Amino acid sequence: MIVDVLIIGAGPIGLACGIEAEKANLSYVILDKGCLVNSLYNYPKNMTFFSTSDRLEIGNVPFISHNPKPVRAEALEYFRRVASSWNLKMNLYEKVDVIEKNNGVFDIASDKQSYQARNVVLATGFYDLPYLLNVPGEDLSKVKHYYDEPHPYYNMDVAVVGAANSAVDVALELYRKGAKSVSMIIREKEINPRVKYWVRPDIENRIKEESIKAYFNSNITNITETSIFVKTPEEEIEIENDFVLAMTGYQPNFSFLEKIGIEIGTDEFKTPVYSPETMESNVAGVYLAGVICGGLKTNTWFIENSIVHASLIMSDIKNKE
Repeated sequence: MIVDVLIIGAGPIGLACGIEAEKANLSYVILDKGCLVNSLYNYPKNMTFFSTSDRLEIGNVPFISHNPKPVRAEALEYFRRVASSWNLKMNLYEKVDVIEKNNGVFDIASDKQSYQARNVVLATGFYDLPYLLNVPGEDLSKVKHYYDEPHPYYNMDVAVVGAANSAVDVALELYRKGAKSVSMIIREKEINPRVKYWVRPDIENRIKEESIKAYFNSNITNITETSIFVKTPEEEIEIENDFVLAMTGYQPNFSFLEKIGIEIGTDEFKTPVYSPETMESNVAGVYLAGVICGGLKTNTWFIENSIVHASLIMSDIKNKE
């Protein structure tokens, strides 16, 4: 059977694409190599969303939360309800390996089976490939690129790398939940200007009183089992350390896009080529949706302003038919 559209990614935007396919009476299937809304599942357990719940709604399914801004558990519950309400056709824990176009039809091979589709939507997000520190010792088990909760770090010496929202939230939570010491290793000269305005005074005051020790204009140069070496503007120092939490951000899987034939821009953000009117890439029949459209500029597209991508894509596919 050839489906009208195969959607890769079961995040909120992938689900929105499935809903719009249902509404347009297009045959489809959603594939994801992880669980439902896998990126949200990997968020810190105590995370609160930037957006209010009403702005995260998709498919006319109401999102009710205890506070205006929902927490991770509420979001996971909501998107499970969305998938069930629309009875979305999806296969989870199924990784797509190959997408090839033959005679106007896409042949898709996953690690479980094969599919054929007239169109493909890539809603794969950017949360799978962290930016690496590229220093000796980064492969030690004490180095983490994802953070879930503070409990494992109680009474431990922890270094947090980064100065954006994730790093600031992690540093503050570790400090308040009993870490022995919290250090922030920051390449820039200051906390990121885009840090949430209601959090900025908190982190700045904790740094000022040295409850959290911040090393600005600094980089980790080496990681051992018991310490880290940090190059500061003045000298290289050694800091006792049990864990390194590298909150350095994530990036799209550009190699996967390029294997399909999607052109990557030469701009500093490596923006993939697509039409803003239809979301179709330079490869006819392959569409981009969600944060992947921004390339390395991952603060351009969010759930609330990417939902429209789903209707643009399915309208274009329907018009072609």
